[in-house]
Amino acid sequence: MNTRTRPIFLLLLAALLLTACVKGPGGDAGKRAKGTGPVRIGISMDTLKEERWQRDKALFEQRCKEVGAECEIQVANGDDAVQTKQCDNLLTKGVDVLIVAPHNGQIAASIVEAAHRQNVPVISYDRLIRNSDVDLYVAHQVVKIGQMQAQYALDHKPKGNYVLIGGSQTDNNAILLVEGQMSVLQPAVDRGDIKIVTKQFAREWLASEALRITEDALTKNNNDIQAIVASNDGTAGGAISALPPQLVGKVLVTGQDAALDAVQRIVQGSQTMTVYKPIQPLAFSAVDAAVKLARGEKVETKETINNGKKDVPSILHLPQVLDKSNVMDTVIKDGYHKLEDVYKNVPKDQWPKQ
Repeated sequence: MNTRTRPIFLLLLAALLLTACVKGPGGDAGKRAKGTGPVRIGISMDTLKEERWQRDKALFEQRCKEVGAECEIQVANGDDAVQTKQCDNLLTKGVDVLIVAPHNGQIAASIVEAAHRQNVPVISYDRLIRNSDVDLYVAHQVVKIGQMQAQYALDHKPKGNYVLIGGSQTDNNAILLVEGQMSVLQPAVDRGDIKIVTKQFAREWLASEALRITEDALTKNNNDIQAIVASNDGTAGGAISALPPQLVGKVLVTGQDAALDAVQRIVQGSQTMTVYKPIQPLAFSAVDAAVKLARGEKVETKETINNGKKDVPSILHLPQVLDKSNVMDTVIKDGYHKLEDVYKNVPKDQWPKQ
């Protein structure tokens, strides 16, 4: 090559290299260069069956809009294979970060592996993804919730027969809740103050499973049950529907999520308590963390939770006990539910004054 043609060759080579590095929508699975344009967040949800998950979805969308991020939400409807496929699809579309509320915390480890192969960080949302190198865990204090349920039951029914109804065994949270419950109840069992006559998990958190478990416990114990520690409001509702009329309101029943029908039962007297987990701070903090991770920025955390493989940096939000005494100061004050909806089955002259 002579000196006259060398500059032309170098210009052509530079143009070729530039073309190889800057890819359009079809290149590199449709990804665009990091740091250009809005952050794209892929959100994989297990279900929208329960009211609380519908809230999470709406709040994800709201917060993404507020911070200028794009998001795509896909729902697996309790199917592990579908959730895995949907996450693969989100990765193919070139999302910068994944938020995953797993159906099965063990199987979802493969989602983390797939994302990391594409250098996409993963946030485990509400439920911990087990045995994986997941980047961040955003949840409420799950063990604490179980402890709150059990302590409330012991404070109000310190002696007698107890029924424990867990959630789905594929959900790591269900296991953690029972661990929390038992950490409080076991000393009372050892003292002989209470007897756990039934301790079972409700498949897929189904109310119908809780109904079956409760009916069986009532039959075997001649209706001699003082407390039902149900792990969420769906199972609480199932358990209550199994109670004969003379026991409704007399058997203490716990719950979790502050679902509208549960809070309605609480003010009517059929369900005793629930654990209120404000969803807005949870969903907002997940989106805010996702934006930071996508940009390569540091997410500040104060705690870690071990998932079997590593101590996962965690943002853990504090839940609240909710019973008839503080409905006004919690869900209604926060705008989580409206007074007229909560008390619609209660005579209006018995409504609290605002």
